[in-house]
Amino acid sequence: MNAEQRQKAIASYVLERGDARVDELVDTFGVSRMTIHRHVEELSRQGVVRKLHGSVSAQPSGVYESLFSFRKTRATDVKKALAAEALKEIEPGEVIMVDDSTTASELGPMLKQKAPLKVVTNSLGLTSTLVSVDEVTLLSLGGDYHPTYQAFIGHLCENALAGLRVNTLICSTSAVESGVALIQDAAVTRVKQAMMRSASRKILLVDSEKYGKVALHAFAPLADFDLVITDDGLEADTARDLRARGVTQRLVARP
Repeated sequence: MNAEQRQKAIASYVLERGDARVDELVDTFGVSRMTIHRHVEELSRQGVVRKLHGSVSAQPSGVYESLFSFRKTRATDVKKALAAEALKEIEPGEVIMVDDSTTASELGPMLKQKAPLKVVTNSLGLTSTLVSVDEVTLLSLGGDYHPTYQAFIGHLCENALAGLRVNTLICSTSAVESGVALIQDAAVTRVKQAMMRSASRKILLVDSEKYGKVALHAFAPLADFDLVITDDGLEADTARDLRARGVTQRLVARP
């Protein structure tokens, strides 16, 4: 295979497994460490993988969110179930805001059922999905494009949000601990908080596997959301704790 084909193959290999050692990639693809390092550097520059000491990763940590292309392949059935439940909360004629999460992006193909709608988003993928949907108009938030999230974030995005008011925000989070939604990236956290300030009603979609996980920055207490939609894989003790904290939650069947 040529260099471009090998680079794509390395990306697919890492995304499928979540991570890989550099030595493993050398053995798998039969090329030198220097060649692997060149490919990994380019893939890291594109935001496709993350380069670590002696390894390559697409997985999340408490400090780094996993890459959009990796998250997009995970728990897709659960994400679709959460998005379908959120769809019930949208009325035709509303202005809704959808964040850049892979969970909320599952709403994209469903939104034509609620047309006419106006959709505000910072997600490049969601914008591409909705751009040709009849009776769905788009307001795309600008800012600095970040390939890890395939979204626009930063100061310009926050400023744009300050001048908007929408009926409903639908968003997700990276982790939940002690009743608080958490995000790894400070810039992403600020954009999501600005989205909340712009919305009359706020709905959080979060799959049960994110509970008890940790990320660096506090996004918002779950009690600040009008509705938290989670799959029924949520542990009973956690569900009771959230109710005690005043969280309005709805559980949907895990596919």
